[in-house]
Amino acid sequence: MNRKELLMYFVTTFAVTLVVTAIVTFLYSLIIHGTGTVDWETSFRFAIILGIVLSWTKARESKPKER
Repeated sequence: MNRKELLMYFVTTFAVTLVVTAIVTFLYSLIIHGTGTVDWETSFRFAIILGIVLSWTKARESKPKER
């Protein structure tokens, strides 16, 4: 996996995670607290962590094993 593919995988994972986490925090806030606010701090933190970890595991998975 080259750097361009890895970067695209990171960006895609980051974007999907950010949107999903923002929706989940909005719905949680709406249902539990009665206010429709998004917790952007948690959304960005979760998206960055998952983007890095999943990209790293994808890069490690696609490397050929050396003997």
